[in-house]
Amino acid sequence: MSVSSLKSQIEESQLDQQETGTSALVFSANDFASLEERILRTIEVVKRERQSRVAAEDRASHAEARAAEQESLVEQLNQEVRSLRAERDHVRQRVERLLAQLDALEV
Repeated sequence: MSVSSLKSQIEESQLDQQETGTSALVFSANDFASLEERILRTIEVVKRERQSRVAAEDRASHAEARAAEQESLVEQLNQEVRSLRAERDHVRQRVERLLAQLDALEV
């Protein structure tokens, strides 16, 4: 087969395709299938991301609730520490008074 006959066959094939529009249709169908696949993958990614976001929001709300509980507990413990310190100071003052009375007796 000569180069000129090969060129003429290619030209005829191109003309046939242009007349029928089949190459454009095949190309478009392939592009459409590829686009459809990409869209489906994108939808799956979006679904997973939404589920992850909902899970993260749930974890955040639980963490906030636990932090609020801990804050209440911390305040309660701080109040208890203040109360125990006040009681310790009161006991120290009583012991110092008793020791002072004992010192006064020994004189």
